[in-house]
Amino acid sequence: MTARETRLGIGIGWRPEIAEAVEALPGVDWVEVVAENVCAGHLPESLRRLRARGVTVVPHGVSLGLGGADRPDAGRLAELAATAEALGAPLVTEHIAFVRAGGELTATPVLEAGHLLPVPRTWDALDVLCENVRIAQDALPVPLALENIAALISWPGEELTEGQFLAELVERTGVRLLIDVANLHTNHVNRGESPAKALAELPVEAIAYVHVAGGLERDGVWHDTHAHPVPEPVLAVLADLTSRISPPGVLLERDDRFPPVEELAAELTTIRRTVTQAVAARGAAPAVDPTPTRTGAAPATGDAPNGAEDRTTARAGAVAAERPLLIGVGARVSGGAMPRPRGFGPGGACEPGAYGGAEPVEAQGVRGLAPGFGKGRGGGRPRPADVPGGIARARERVGVAQTALLSALVAGTPAPEGFDTRRLGVQSRALTAKRADVVARIAPELPEILGDGYRPAFRAYATSRPMTGGYRRDALGFVEHLLVAGRVEDPAARRRLTRWWQERADTRPPRRATRLIHAARAALARRG
Repeated sequence: MTARETRLGIGIGWRPEIAEAVEALPGVDWVEVVAENVCAGHLPESLRRLRARGVTVVPHGVSLGLGGADRPDAGRLAELAATAEALGAPLVTEHIAFVRAGGELTATPVLEAGHLLPVPRTWDALDVLCENVRIAQDALPVPLALENIAALISWPGEELTEGQFLAELVERTGVRLLIDVANLHTNHVNRGESPAKALAELPVEAIAYVHVAGGLERDGVWHDTHAHPVPEPVLAVLADLTSRISPPGVLLERDDRFPPVEELAAELTTIRRTVTQAVAARGAAPAVDPTPTRTGAAPATGDAPNGAEDRTTARAGAVAAERPLLIGVGARVSGGAMPRPRGFGPGGACEPGAYGGAEPVEAQGVRGLAPGFGKGRGGGRPRPADVPGGIARARERVGVAQTALLSALVAGTPAPEGFDTRRLGVQSRALTAKRADVVARIAPELPEILGDGYRPAFRAYATSRPMTGGYRRDALGFVEHLLVAGRVEDPAARRRLTRWWQERADTRPPRRATRLIHAARAALARRG
């Protein structure tokens, strides 16, 4: 089956903070937007204007949790499908990660990470991921590409390398890959993994496009912030990848501390130069125009090679001559902040309701299959479908493992055996800080009311109360906790918090009798 590829051109990550700058920036052919930050029913006017100019918009999801033990949530899939259709997107992208755990599989409360956490590279986890990917492909109206994530922690007892894991995923499902070279560098620093080895093992012909981003190293840990310039080591990984094959696209991500437009343009120039030099050294035809394209140029499409070619260096050079390099700037994904949660203001949340139905799987396979799909690159392990109850048992085992890890990170339970407890502590503190940051963004009144006491109060709340819903619910839970526990001594601040809670919870705040009942229940629970 022949997959369709879309030539995107040069783009920038659309974020509300820089919407006007994105529209004014010359040479923008496409933008990438965090899917959860927009609603299909009422797209931001800025995106509407960009689309009217012929700018392609690619939605990038962060909340499906396809690497989790549960089947993908039908509502989230439907919303992503509706967003892709509303944007007229040629493809959608997500992550190889889990973002929640618990529930029916483990008979425990559902816990939300609020962050992209690594999937164990085991056969069980691969079996579950592949089935979840096929479910998602069946529900989405356009091809799906998945991104490798940055990780601070490593799973003990892994059975495959990252490259092997990705190769097997592509072989089984035909999904395309979004390779983040900054994440490969992050995993090199934090987990001792070789980017060159990963690139040598993964099916480079399956790459849909590439992410490039900046970060910084602190205390021996690399933080993939998407808020700093792209460093030389990340550019070196990009050059290595491009020396093997010219990817259909290269995307620069910036999610915070947005620099002036001139600095973004300079970074694009550096990336373009890195790629063209690597291509020239390989002896292939130049794949990128050294000058920016005209703003709003219409996207072009073309047939990708059939899936019969093998992954040899000679073939990589041939593909490089066939496929143009597309350099862009994209919105944050794996390492920086999670998507901007829909806030409490007017129009800040999508109303739940019916979503557009997804098209069925095509007769010969799933849309947008990667070249090489079905050519038998796997390791010969029996597929779970061949074993009675295999996938159900795999889900249970993965669910237990992921719940134990996430519980240790957000609920203070003992660390599972084999994990680096120091790294778990760093990750746990980072998750708590991230919760505080996001709640402060969607509810800026709270740090204003509480002042310097906001972060200590939120840390005390988060330590004993894991996130079990979205960030909006987290903000409401935080304020209710303060009011119930009587933690706000200033009468004026308490009145403002009570008013804030009333306006958003659409109910009466807890009275003294209710607070006493909550306190009694909490005391009994502690005794038990």
